[in-house]
Amino acid sequence: MCIVAHPDDECFAFGGALALAAQQGIETYVICLTDGQAATNRGDSCSSEDLGRMRREEFAASCRVLGVSRYELLDYQDAQLEFADFSKAAGRLVAKVREYKPDVMVTFGLDGGLNTHPDHTMVASLTSAAFHWAGLEKRYKGLGPVHLAKRLYMLSTDFFMDGRPEPAPLPWTVKLDVRAAMEQRQEAFRQHASQAPLMERTRAMFEEHGAFEYYTLVAERGCAAATAGESLFAGLEG
Repeated sequence: MCIVAHPDDECFAFGGALALAAQQGIETYVICLTDGQAATNRGDSCSSEDLGRMRREEFAASCRVLGVSRYELLDYQDAQLEFADFSKAAGRLVAKVREYKPDVMVTFGLDGGLNTHPDHTMVASLTSAAFHWAGLEKRYKGLGPVHLAKRLYMLSTDFFMDGRPEPAPLPWTVKLDVRAAMEQRQEAFRQHASQAPLMERTRAMFEEHGAFEYYTLVAERGCAAATAGESLFAGLEG
């Protein structure tokens, strides 16, 4: 299960992992909290509502390209996640975790990612809470049977963007080779027509750094020392 803040996060940040998982026959779920109405790039839209509708359609098309099994876009306001009711928002994610019963959950790091976006930091906090609370009987008793996923990963990076504040990413535990999914990820990018200027600005960055995605294991069912690896699902097969 991948939990993101905006349409295009699913391919821009997590596209390689999602596409690889689908190629391996693993069911994938993406939950996006906002429809991206506050984006600087607005495509042909003339209003925030029009942009929101456009980006919802783009998100769905991108998820289909990535082979995502199930995807859903919630109704939180873009660029305002930090003001959302934390307990209620986490509860909505807890309900999804208990419904889908994922083995692995992935989201942004608390640093906010390469662009240090506060929505990314907020979705990281909400996902972390949902990971733990979904497995506790005493939390959200009316939201279905408890489910504790086996692992929670947060996105990391091995580079920074020129001209942007440098985030403070977690040291990664998984260096994921996504070269087999690069064309699929690029096709998913292209579904976000409203964000074409962003994709063009970051083209060189992905050509240089896009062969690998980096993830940090931040929580795991049971007690174990963290070890470096090359898969989000190592040891979970069967």
